[in-house]
Parts: sequence; structure tokens; C-alpha cells
Amino acid sequence: MKMIYLDYSATTPVNKDVLNTFNEVVNNFVGNANSLHKLGINANKLIESATEQIKDLLNIQDKEIIYTSSSSEAINLAIKGIAFKYQNRGKHIITTHFEHSSVYGTLDYLKTLGYEISYVDSDQFGLVDLDNLKELIRDDTILVVVNAINSEIGIKQPIEEIGNIINNYKAFYMVDLTQSIGKVNIDLETIDLGIFSSHKIYGLKGIACLFKNKNILLEPLIHGGKSTTIYRSGTPNHPLIASFAKSLRLSLENLDEKYNYVKDLNNYLKDNLKEYQDIYLNSNDNCIPHILNISVVGIKSETMMHALEEEDIYISTKSACSDINSKSESVYYLTNDIERAKSSIRISISYLTTKNEIDKFLEVFKDKYNKLKMN
Repeated sequence: MKMIYLDYSATTPVNKDVLNTFNEVVNNFVGNANSLHKLGINANKLIESATEQIKDLLNIQDKEIIYTSSSSEAINLAIKGIAFKYQNRGKHIITTHFEHSSVYGTLDYLKTLGYEISYVDSDQFGLVDLDNLKELIRDDTILVVVNAINSEIGIKQPIEEIGNIINNYKAFYMVDLTQSIGKVNIDLETIDLGIFSSHKIYGLKGIACLFKNKNILLEPLIHGGKSTTIYRSGTPNHPLIASFAKSLRLSLENLDEKYNYVKDLNNYLKDNLKEYQDIYLNSNDNCIPHILNISVVGIKSETMMHALEEEDIYISTKSACSDINSKSESVYYLTNDIERAKSSIRISISYLTTKNEIDKFLEVFKDKYNKLKMN
């Protein structure tokens, strides 16, 4: 049976045109972009061109772009960079209960240095409680961190509304756009710092982007050495940067058409899964259709994942075992149900997913479900 890939939110296959761009730049632009000779100047011009393309595509001409190796690095740079540069203003940071682990890891580290972290309440759909956000923001709040789209459940936050509130205060507004760029349209105007990654939009791994308002200063994570900005030292990877711009352009083409196609597949998938009495749909109407999180109560997440893997079908799960510490924190916070949190799986689809693949998945899923329920 042909492999069925339903884990697009973890990573996407590389678009052939993107790979061709990378290979072309590697072969034809051999200079170090930091070098002062012609080869270095040509490589640097390529970076400048790619950067302008990215700004134009996202309509962020007033922002400064910093290239990093991953969204996790960009998140660390943004949060720590703000925390250390503006600690004289205060040490209070606000975030949500639906962030990526790199956010929580960074914030946990800052706690050891005396920073105070507050978690904004959410409604029954996982959306930020705007009134509670207003209550939490203080004079010493320096940063609010929000994930535009939760990677496990697909909850889409009201980014613009949140930004309009934060912009009335001194706090900066950082948004993790990793799961949203190339999937949905989001107005980036109110965002002070935004983050997204190449490998989520059919590009190569190893390159991501942090853009920020030009008047914002950051304390760098990596010091020493010339680069594209003063905030991230190291030799610029111009082949990856050029391919990143290409992947962004391609991912934004026919965005509405791709979205509607994925939405139809998602609805078809949900309609079939609703037939099972002990399967719960954790993703709701405020979630993007690219992610469908379900709980198969009575079957461990890891067990179902590996059962499907036996048939060359690939999904993902937060939980690695039945231990309470390995439950999906996002599902648990949303549902307040430990069993659903320990039995949740994520099916993530794309405009590349076919209905035949969904049909085959449903067929195999039913077989595995029946067998596992009998054990």
C-alpha cells in the first residue's frame, strides 16, 4: 500500500521547485555573503532580494527580518531578547495555555531569573478571554506571547483583537505564526514580533524567520561575527534563505482555494469519525481545518499511532505512554478530561491530501479500532 502521510503539521514535504532553487543557489552562488569580494556581494544581494520578497508577500515592509535555524530558536530569541533588553521596565510576561513547548521551556527558564509569568484564561473553545487579558496587563508587563494556531488542536486565536488590546499598553506582542503562515490569512499589522518556519510551508528544514518592529531592540542569543542583522551572528545561509522566500511565495498562491479544499476534506473526515460512540472531536469550529484532533477513549494515543504505522499511515500524538505526565496538556486544558488527554491523536492534512487517502485511512482506522477495542 502506498504511504499515507497525515502529519503535515509536524513537517511538510519539500516542494520540488523550492529544492531546485536551493540547488541552483548552492551551485551558482558559492561566496560567503559576509565577504567583501564580488562573490560575497552577489550572495548578499541574493539575501536582500529574498528578504524583500518575504516582506512584500507578508506586507511587512515596516518590519525587520532576522533569520534563524528554527521557530524554536526564533521563539527563544524573541522572548529572551525582549526579557533581557527591557528588564528595567519590568519582569512580567503573559501567555496562553496553548503554546508550543519552546515557549514554555523559555518561560520556565526566565522564572529562575525572577520573571513572573501569567496565563490568560480561555473560553470553552480555547479562545483567549479578552477581558481577562486586560485584567492581567500591568505597567511592568513587557511581553504578551500568543500562538496564532495551536499545533495540537488547531485553535485559531483572534490575533487582531488581541493585538488591538495590547497596543494600548507598553507591552510588546509576540505571535507564533508557525502553524498559520501558508494556511490562513492573518493581518500582521498589530504584531510586534512574529515567527514562522520554512519546513511547515513545503520548504527545507534549518531556516526560520523572526520579524520585528524596527524600533524594538533585542539582546542576542548568539554574539560575535557579522551577519544579516546585529541580532543573530553567524554566516548567513543564503541558499536556505532564497529557498525560504520561494516556499513562502508558493504556499501563498491560491490560498483560499487550498483552504476550502482542506475544509471539505476535514468535514468529510469528521462526518465519518462521528459515527464512533467513544471518539471525541477535540478540534472545534474555531480550529483550522488542517488539524483534526480526536480522542479514542480506551486506546492509548501511542498504541493507535503505531497500529496505523504498521499499515504505512502516519499521524502524530502528544502522549508517548499512559503516564499522566505524558498527556496532551492542550487537550487536557481544553476538555478538563484526563482520559481524552491521554488518548488524543492529531490528524493533520494538506491541499496535497487526497480523498482516496482519507478513505483508506478511515478503512484502516476502523479495522485497527475494532481490533484494539477487543483487547
